[in-house]
Amino acid sequence: MDTFVDVIFKLDEYLSMIAHDYGVYAYIIIFLTIFCETGLVITPFLPGDSLVFLTGVLAAKGDLNLWVIFFMIPTAAVIGDNVNYRIGYLLRHKIARNEKISFIKKEHLEKTNKFFEKHGGKTIIIARFVPVVRTFTPFVSGVAEMPYVRFLLYSIAGAFIWVATFLFAGFFLGEVPYFIEYFSFIIIGIIIFSFAPIIVIVLKKIFKK
Repeated sequence: MDTFVDVIFKLDEYLSMIAHDYGVYAYIIIFLTIFCETGLVITPFLPGDSLVFLTGVLAAKGDLNLWVIFFMIPTAAVIGDNVNYRIGYLLRHKIARNEKISFIKKEHLEKTNKFFEKHGGKTIIIARFVPVVRTFTPFVSGVAEMPYVRFLLYSIAGAFIWVATFLFAGFFLGEVPYFIEYFSFIIIGIIIFSFAPIIVIVLKKIFKK
């Protein structure tokens, strides 16, 4: 646990070190992290928002190439979405029969379903900004047999809007004097803010009881 907290508070230092010492491997780590967060329903806990923000900060420092990141991360997210969509599509009959699937938490699926019912296809774009929900949205889209072309267009649009928001925020703030001094607290703030919708849902359930 202490190691995990240390990594979170020094995420910029670790990734910056990898970028300096191993070059292209930093890009591979970023790509795989985003792909796994969006493409695998068993890894919704990965730090998507904070990682994209961090890459913007490192791009401002010259450790990473801004435009490579700008096109690479949405590509990873869209590929992940497509894998997740396909998994949902293949498991749609099991879901319809309410069969238990060991690697899927029922409460996560229920939250995403409610989100989907409320926002429709726009969920794919909106969910980019909501951890956990963004991981399960492509899966639910596949289960619901959303037309693939429609899903793909929403996925691409959502990926670029999401990345542009956090990447350029990190890039411009990364050039502000003394920003790095408070960087760890800002990352924690982003994580808390990102999970706020999930926290609200959980609290509502608790108080209803």
